[in-house]
Amino acid sequence: MQTSLWLSLMVATTGVLSGYLAHVIIARMRETSATWKARNQLEDARREAEVLVRDARIKAKEEILAMRGTFEEERKTRRKDLLALEERLAQREATLDRKLSQIERREQILETKQEDVDRQKEILMQKESALNTILGEQRQALERLSGLTQEEAHRHLMEQLEQELQHEAGTLIRRVQEETRHKAEREARKIITAAIERYAADQTNQVTSCVVPLPSDEMKGRIIGREGRNIRALEAITGVNILIDETPEIVVISGFDPVRREVARITLETLINDGRIHPARIEEVHAKVESELEENMRLAGEEAVYSLGLQGVAPEIVRAVGRLRFRHSYGQNVLTHSMEMGHILGAMAAELGLDAAVARRIGLFHDIGKGLDQTGEGGHALRGADLLRKHGESATVVNAVAAHHNDIEGTSIYAALTRAADAITASRPGARSETTEIYLKRLENLERIASRFRGVEKVYAIQAGREVRVIVSPTQVDDEEAMQMARNISKEIEDEMEYPGQIKVTVVRETRCIEYAR
Repeated sequence: MQTSLWLSLMVATTGVLSGYLAHVIIARMRETSATWKARNQLEDARREAEVLVRDARIKAKEEILAMRGTFEEERKTRRKDLLALEERLAQREATLDRKLSQIERREQILETKQEDVDRQKEILMQKESALNTILGEQRQALERLSGLTQEEAHRHLMEQLEQELQHEAGTLIRRVQEETRHKAEREARKIITAAIERYAADQTNQVTSCVVPLPSDEMKGRIIGREGRNIRALEAITGVNILIDETPEIVVISGFDPVRREVARITLETLINDGRIHPARIEEVHAKVESELEENMRLAGEEAVYSLGLQGVAPEIVRAVGRLRFRHSYGQNVLTHSMEMGHILGAMAAELGLDAAVARRIGLFHDIGKGLDQTGEGGHALRGADLLRKHGESATVVNAVAAHHNDIEGTSIYAALTRAADAITASRPGARSETTEIYLKRLENLERIASRFRGVEKVYAIQAGREVRVIVSPTQVDDEEAMQMARNISKEIEDEMEYPGQIKVTVVRETRCIEYAR
């Protein structure tokens, strides 16, 4: 058993020693391998360091050579610049030497001339002293001979010169004024002639009636209606006279207001084409024609504004201009007259170097008050100026329109030109008819007087001014007030107007009750 124990110990000891020896051998082998590896790495690093050092030396030598070449080039360039600078300095030095020698010569010449000037100055001073002495002696001799001192003689001479100059100045001023007046007259004639030649419109006098053709004489009976109800309704609604006589196939519409006359003509033509003629249809067609005619007048205003090249005109002004299409002054169409005024006034302004656009604006708008309600205060010039002012027209335009009949004082040359152009267009042969205008004025006054009363809706002067038909509101005027109104209107007509014969005043108060069966 002890033997086995020793054997076991020996085996264990041998195993331990074997393991230790194996561990030592392995450690020695690892150490040897690491040493060789380190030596190899160190050798590789040494070789790489030698390569880097060699490359750095080569690169440094290349850079040194490149820098040396650059330095040599710069040195050569600077040497050339220095040589050129030295050459320029040498040239400048030579130039300065030449100029210096010239300056020295000039100084010598100036010194010589200065000596001559000094000598001449001394001689002149001596002569001046001698001359002053002679002048003093002569002055004293003149004072003894004239009996006047120097101051008195000077004052007397100045007064004489002043009188002579005043006389010459007055003569010159009169001559210049005369020449200026003749020249201004020639230029004014030239400007007016050029303006008229550049625009010349035809003038046609308008009458107070128009003719409506009929398809047959049978239509006359339908227009008159049973017991005359249709023709009475037509005259009452339109405010014109409808004349039906023996003349075949025509009906004559008479009325001083061209707008009413045109509405009546279109209404009657529409009814004839339609074939249905009775009071209700007459009212319907009349209302439609009135609205269409208002649109046509607006289009006429736009066309007039466009033809004159005006910009920024308010719609209310355009409508007022369009209404002039059916207005006449002394038989002359106001819209045609206004457009002619715009062209002539623009041409005159252009000739004078003024703003032609402003002048055309004034010409077209100068009679715009004639297209407004005639019941307003003041003449058409002031009413038109108020309308233009309300809708943003310039002060120059407003003043020229208001002043073209001298209602107010004109503040610009445009006002004077407007009066001149208005006189030119109105004075053409055949442009106006005094008799027609007087007749139309009387009819307008009749309607104006009747329109003053409360409750009046429409006023029509018919029968060539022998009758005034007044339509009143039934809710504002009763029967007794209607009778009193007729008397009051006739009384005011008698007080304010002069007329041949008599004028019939008819006040119409009508109540209509309408209901629909459904």
